[in-house]
Amino acid sequence: MAAPHISHDLDDAKRSLRAACLAARAGLDPVAGGEALAAHVLRDLPPPVGAVVSAFWPLGGEIDLRPLMHALHARGHAVVLPITPKRGLPLTFGLWRPGDALVAERFGTFRPIGPVLVPDFLLVPLLAFDRAGGRLGYGGGFYDRTLPLLPGCFALGCAFAAQEVDEVPAGPYDHPLDAVATERGIIRFGG
Repeated sequence: MAAPHISHDLDDAKRSLRAACLAARAGLDPVAGGEALAAHVLRDLPPPVGAVVSAFWPLGGEIDLRPLMHALHARGHAVVLPITPKRGLPLTFGLWRPGDALVAERFGTFRPIGPVLVPDFLLVPLLAFDRAGGRLGYGGGFYDRTLPLLPGCFALGCAFAAQEVDEVPAGPYDHPLDAVATERGIIRFGG
């Protein structure tokens, strides 16, 4: 989430890394990756019973969370998808159920029509991550504005293993993840 006082060097580093990570995931299989990711999450880091889980509809080569979304719904979780607000505002989350119609939004995203719920467990999209919990998103700052408003909410980044980098350039408003799930397994950060 860029702010006027953030250095141009940081913005340039993020822009360059975004391009590299988009290239790194090009040609990877989102469906197979999503199926493997789902198996790891369900086995090694399932959301707590009864948790409202925020997912995201896959776009442009992102790892496909739909197998996990269906499995979580079948286990009785309320699954929500982000509703993209105007720039500068945090996300809200609408209830999704298999077969529900989705409405096209800005940036190529889709939102459900269901009621708005507050998630306890977030599956977070990203372009890059590092072993310190750093996350590089798409540059809109939506998750970095939203995560601090959800204290106690577990933030699980979801990506291909190829999107791991040595270090994500971070500024003061970049919010770290609790863990990352990839097609190869779960990586936990901190305690």
